[in-house]
Amino acid sequence: MGRDKALLEIDGRPLVQHLLDTLRCLGRAPRICGSRPDLARFADVVPDNFARSGPLGGIEAALAASNEDLNLFVPVDLPRLPSEFLRWLMARAERSQAVATIPRYAGRHHPLCAVYSRRLLSGLQSSLAAGKFKVMVAIRESAAALSEPIDEFDVESVAASGPSDWPFELRLRDWFRNVNTPEDYASLQACSGAKSRHPIS
Repeated sequence: MGRDKALLEIDGRPLVQHLLDTLRCLGRAPRICGSRPDLARFADVVPDNFARSGPLGGIEAALAASNEDLNLFVPVDLPRLPSEFLRWLMARAERSQAVATIPRYAGRHHPLCAVYSRRLLSGLQSSLAAGKFKVMVAIRESAAALSEPIDEFDVESVAASGPSDWPFELRLRDWFRNVNTPEDYASLQACSGAKSRHPIS
């Protein structure tokens, strides 16, 4: 991208603000994962405990700082992810009590848009201490150490059953389309200009 994704603006507000507003409307008290003191004006920031450890370090720090067993994580660069899906994702995790609830779309896992239990914390810390930073590998190893299953599901299969509150006027492929390039950002701006809806730790 060449620019800070969190501060890219859509309709006069940065992506991080759109995401935080959506989570607050869901009744969540969101915090920002990562050593980003510059974003503290938007919400409380949870700094990494393991330096230069990538997204896994943010997940570990957030779980360590949480008072809840189940914690919802959403990346700032999936701005078309609907709030209805996030509400459903959290409800699924609460029903199953799985240590990890991770969606797949088009065969690709999205471990940064997931629900994780604090029960994974010790295993994640071991992975980070060993210099192993791949999120899916660390999650699977941590779950295996606990002898607990992971809830991995295909979004397409769930959508086929027609959840009543999912906004199907938004194409599924757009829900998980990252904003990674200037072209992605231009496309997002064009889409936002055509709609007033602001879909979317």
